[in-house]
Amino acid sequence: MPQHEKTLMAFDDQGREYIIDMFVSVRDLSELQHVGAIHGQPAFRTREGHTVTYLGGGEFSIQVPDEEAITVRTDDPGFV
Repeated sequence: MPQHEKTLMAFDDQGREYIIDMFVSVRDLSELQHVGAIHGQPAFRTREGHTVTYLGGGEFSIQVPDEEAITVRTDDPGFV
């Protein structure tokens, strides 16, 4: 089940702000050999629901339907 983990602010080359939410899937596997919750890979979406891909080095690519992907950058220390 996806769980909201963090919210990031990122900006494009023209200074427009984009809010990106990071979600992490968490599964409780306490009944199996491993005890506790297991975290999956994060998924990213804008507040408008557009798919976001983390490119590395603080850069993200936002896919808006029927448009070219938008590259944005964050200064969040967890992604720089």
